[in-house]
Amino acid sequence: MGGVESHLYQLSQRLIQREHKVIIITHSYGNRTGVRYLTNGLKVYYVPHMVIYSEATLPTFYGFFPIFRNIVKREKIDIVHGHQAFSALCHEAIFHSRTMGMKACFTDHSLFGFADASSILMNKMLKFTLSDLDHVICVSHTSKENTVLRAALNPQMVSVIPNAVVASQFKPDPGAQDPNFITIVVASRLVYRKGLDLLVAAIPRICQMHPKVKFIIGGDGPKRIDLEQMREKYLLHDRVELLGAVMHHEVRNVLTKGQIFLNTSLTEAFCIGIVEAACCGLLVVSTKVGGVPEVLPKHMIIFAKPEEDDLINAVARAIEMIRLKEVIPIKFHDEIREMYSWVNVAERTEKVYDTIWQMRIPPLMERLRRYYGCGVWAGKIFCIMVAIDYLVWKFLEWIFPEKDIEIAFAFPYQKYKKKISPSFCHILTNMFILELDPKSLEQQLHLNI
Repeated sequence: MGGVESHLYQLSQRLIQREHKVIIITHSYGNRTGVRYLTNGLKVYYVPHMVIYSEATLPTFYGFFPIFRNIVKREKIDIVHGHQAFSALCHEAIFHSRTMGMKACFTDHSLFGFADASSILMNKMLKFTLSDLDHVICVSHTSKENTVLRAALNPQMVSVIPNAVVASQFKPDPGAQDPNFITIVVASRLVYRKGLDLLVAAIPRICQMHPKVKFIIGGDGPKRIDLEQMREKYLLHDRVELLGAVMHHEVRNVLTKGQIFLNTSLTEAFCIGIVEAACCGLLVVSTKVGGVPEVLPKHMIIFAKPEEDDLINAVARAIEMIRLKEVIPIKFHDEIREMYSWVNVAERTEKVYDTIWQMRIPPLMERLRRYYGCGVWAGKIFCIMVAIDYLVWKFLEWIFPEKDIEIAFAFPYQKYKKKISPSFCHILTNMFILELDPKSLEQQLHLNI
């Protein structure tokens, strides 16, 4: 689970606690299809879609519309909130929701350039999606500037709401560290964008300069083979540990083994990883790219240019600070706990929802006018797509009338969150430990379970 998935889960939990109804629509993951309930009744729809690369689904344009319409009608959805520019499902959901006359907003978690073919394509796609949208949220001010330029937006319709961290899940543990070594932890997807080429070049030189330094690298991806080849070439098996993919609930146990966290990203909108590392009491060394300079106070992070020599010098300064015991982990943890809170993120997101709820829904001709201004040729193509989407919606309204869609029951969160009595907890414990059968449990509780 990456930063976007973690953001979705934590934000949803806080909105549920604020008495909102939240559902998540995503694509299927292997055999995980259909409807699942997560913590506090968070309902997740795993739509059967073909994954083509790196958990990205094949764009269907109109193929997702029938099931999407059915879900939002079943759940009585008022606002559609899309996340991540690379998600085809996100773009389609926003597109169809506007056709149906619903409120919609979008959160951008990434930074893009303007020159390469991939960025040009994504920027045009983003321009299409954001041309008819109520509001946009970015995770940093750098990300806001980037999004405003890429999609030619009015800056007043873009808000900055950062990510956050559950501080209680990332407590320091000095006893987990190896007293004989200074351990540098790297935890990220092993892809080019995360600066793995830079990391592969820097590790052998750092190990040569500092004999009492070792690396723990968590994560998986196409660049893992480069790390393995580097380890083989320089005989660093005892000083470079590759953990492979790490579950999100195990990240804290990996972080607490180190004193320094190294981030070599080439582009980053926010980087939740450095916040989690600082919350665990690690001194952060990071490339100075994107929105990273906005995230942590100066005494928690050492910046480096995305160059090999400068990165090695920054790591050397961090190692010296650890040797001199200038870093106090529990102090870092307390500061991060006060700085970043998902409750605050949910409150600010709720204000965005309140704002867009007051906006009027534009008629079809107004939407066509907005799309027409997206480019000489692109504008005309976008208008054709909108017109076809409108006809598909009317066809679905005719063949599958709204009155025939069964309304789903809302999860009774208010009853669910009531405190459970100690005796009930004791009986449940007995059920799991002694494997009591349900009838025995029912007799003890006098309830119809």
